Amino acid sequence: MTQDTRGHTVIIGGGPAGLSAAYELKRIDPAAPVTVLEGSSYFGGIARTETYKGFRFDIGGHRFFTKVPEVEQMWREVLGDEFLRRPRLSRIYYRGRYFDYPLKPLNALSQIGLYETVRIMLSYIKWKVRPHKQEDTFEQWVMNRFGGRLYMHFFASYTEKVWGISPRDIQAEWAAQRIKSLSLSKAVINALSGRNETVSLIEEFDYPRKGPGMMWEWTADRVRDKGGAVELNAHVTEVHRSGNRIEAVTVRTPEGARRIGADNVINSMDLRTLIRSITPPPPKPVTDAAEVLRFRDFILVALVLDKPDPFPDNWIYVHSGDVKVGRIQNFRAWSRDMVPNDHQASIGMEYFCWEGDELWNTDDAELVARAAEELERLGLARREEVVDGAVVRQTKAYPIYDTQYRAALDVIVEWLGTLENFQTVGRNGQHRYNNQDHSMLTGILAARNIAGENHDVWNVNVDRAYHEQFERARAEPAAAPEPGMVAAKRTA
Repeated sequence: MTQDTRGHTVIIGGGPAGLSAAYELKRIDPAAPVTVLEGSSYFGGIARTETYKGFRFDIGGHRFFTKVPEVEQMWREVLGDEFLRRPRLSRIYYRGRYFDYPLKPLNALSQIGLYETVRIMLSYIKWKVRPHKQEDTFEQWVMNRFGGRLYMHFFASYTEKVWGISPRDIQAEWAAQRIKSLSLSKAVINALSGRNETVSLIEEFDYPRKGPGMMWEWTADRVRDKGGAVELNAHVTEVHRSGNRIEAVTVRTPEGARRIGADNVINSMDLRTLIRSITPPPPKPVTDAAEVLRFRDFILVALVLDKPDPFPDNWIYVHSGDVKVGRIQNFRAWSRDMVPNDHQASIGMEYFCWEGDELWNTDDAELVARAAEELERLGLARREEVVDGAVVRQTKAYPIYDTQYRAALDVIVEWLGTLENFQTVGRNGQHRYNNQDHSMLTGILAARNIAGENHDVWNVNVDRAYHEQFERARAEPAAAPEPGMVAAKRTA
């Protein structure tokens, strides 16, 4: 039996986590007062859909696939028949050749050659017989599962391009979270048998007809239809604390600043900005820890071509130091409705960078020209076929799992756990590289905690069958938390 949820809940952020929390609160109790405050001019965060002259493009590529029934149910409730079932087609560009991904043995053998294939298999056997005894780093984790030779070919350079740091400085926790149970043997078995239960290698997925932002625009409308307040361009500048409770937030809007009282707060903005916003501030070890957290930033250059579909892939991973682009998307391969006509193409060139670096500060026109030149260099289209382009810069796209982040995050989480009416969710709200469904689940569980249930929102995207734990938690009565554990289990 859930409790009355009618105390006012303020939700900071209108991305997948924040809007899922609002949707779930309104599902539990349509009369519950809910206010969602989104600082930007769009919903969905990095899962939004941008538009340019009728062209729609996805920021980063978002497949809709999940093992969590409640997430699947929410997707269907909100979008219904607006989902498309899409076949996955993706490749890796490496050493001037295109490799099918997921792995297809005959394709890989023909591309890399028999001699190198034998070396890869011998390396795999070597690392199975004599693995790294510890798996502290991304490099150690991958080599133990794929061997050193395959790591060198398909993991090392691309990982460094994406993250801007050596794989030796990335924690194994990231690999365990993102690659999970995948191994070379499993990949080969999947390829030969046609069976596949590994999320990283799924062959089909769902996709909203007009891009992932459609899901979050419609979710915001559903929350409003049930009486919730959902605001854009509402930037939270201060989070007001009284002892161990959050009592209000100050929000800046085009109409001016105002203070909003709160009985409960769910946060999804990044932890560094959050800690800076809390007043009075947390203890110095907490504020110092927040400054340790880092993020990788991202630029999307959307190119318009005067020819349709220069390649059939949904996306291509570029494992080459000869070009700066890291991943390439073909938006019509996701949905025909992403492109306004049949005689042009929309191609997304994705660049990983640091806010303020040389690439970030490059003029838009120069970025479009560079992307067109690299598209030609990769043999995908001629640069003169590019007739237009647009640039999107995305800050804090990827939380970084460097050697310092875990200790810093533990300090922050411990202090946040002392707050009685506060939870933090989502990718940036937990400094965790969540998939979209993981972020949604943290928001859903946070809403259920407010309604009287007892879920650990920090235990969603870990290297275990989190969906089984979630189902077990739903089926069992909420256990009374141990003394001193209320914050960690219910409001962290």
